Amino acid sequence: MASRKLVQIHKMYIKAGKASPSPPLGPALGQRGLNIGKFCKEFNDKTNNIQEGVPIPTKIYIYADRSYKFSTSAPPASYFLKAAAGIEKGCAHQGKEVAGVVTLKHIYEIAKVKHSDEQFRNMTIEHVCKALIGSAKSIGIKVVRE
Repeated sequence: MASRKLVQIHKMYIKAGKASPSPPLGPALGQRGLNIGKFCKEFNDKTNNIQEGVPIPTKIYIYADRSYKFSTSAPPASYFLKAAAGIEKGCAHQGKEVAGVVTLKHIYEIAKVKHSDEQFRNMTIEHVCKALIGSAKSIGIKVVRE
């Protein structure tokens, strides 16, 4: 079997269960000649066990023969941190303002989910927690013990 030639990799955030041919997904895939409807159906089926509307980092591998495959990973850390803090968005001036508060228990629970991600796979849970604390500070979320 001949190997397919990889033409492009698209990285984008697509909301779980809400993939549709409308922009930005439709034009990005349509210009490569992919069947957008088929992709949307496959993506929505794959993400049907995730809460609808959660942003999912997706890599779409597009081949020269107009075929594709895609992979998904866990939602971004900022999504989990903002959800745990109960806020919609972070503050504009981190360090000067506090947008929300999370506990170390929240950080640990998020770290357990994020540990399966490609970028955190070779790290210990402790190091993932430290990275999450840094992310929390950068969006104005204060981390407390209890």
